[in-house]
Amino acid sequence: MALTNLRPENLLNGSTDLEALSRLTQAVPNSELVHLPSLHAKVYIADERLAVVTSANLTQPGIRGSLEYGIALMDPPIVREVRRDFERYSSLGARITNDELELMLHETHELKAAFIKTERSARLEAKRALAEKFEAVRVHLLRQRARGKTTHAILSDTILFFLEKGPLRTTDLHPLIQQLHPDICDDSVDRVIDGVHFGKRWKHYVRTAQAFLKRKAQIHYDGERWHFVARQ
Repeated sequence: MALTNLRPENLLNGSTDLEALSRLTQAVPNSELVHLPSLHAKVYIADERLAVVTSANLTQPGIRGSLEYGIALMDPPIVREVRRDFERYSSLGARITNDELELMLHETHELKAAFIKTERSARLEAKRALAEKFEAVRVHLLRQRARGKTTHAILSDTILFFLEKGPLRTTDLHPLIQQLHPDICDDSVDRVIDGVHFGKRWKHYVRTAQAFLKRKAQIHYDGERWHFVARQ
């Protein structure tokens, strides 16, 4: 499984190479590609025997060119914990099929062409075309995020993910959730894609998810902090 950040800004500046990801998913049987905004970690895991946490991207400069730093973990309990975190993060993202990846490749080529055109010309029309293409790629990603999961389900899973690591106040949860899901928790917009809400009302949906999880006895509130309730 490859967990990465496919935001259009990353595709445009080359920090994420869609063509390389496409070759990877085609070359590795049963591989999966998952998009999660804000992701910046570089973690490589082999079964439950080895995990590498490093500053190096899986690119030619990252592997051979730049001076990087990292550690290799070979203690099975620690590797399992890293793998568990990786899989939990993946469950909060959006799975991208090979067909969707090919469509994004096409859209990214158009985005880069529009960007080059804008760089060469200050005309209003060129800038508008670039903005429209950015929005098209952004909406395509949001549609993948919305597929098969409601805003409520995404936020509920995310609350459980954070509370498993320790009790938190709601005011502590909000910035963590917004950092992990900047596309859903966008204070500047208010839109619905395939029934999933993206935008200004995200804190309201967090409160709704907290109340739901409390009724299901999956979390509880002590008057100050929310706690994860371990299942028997």
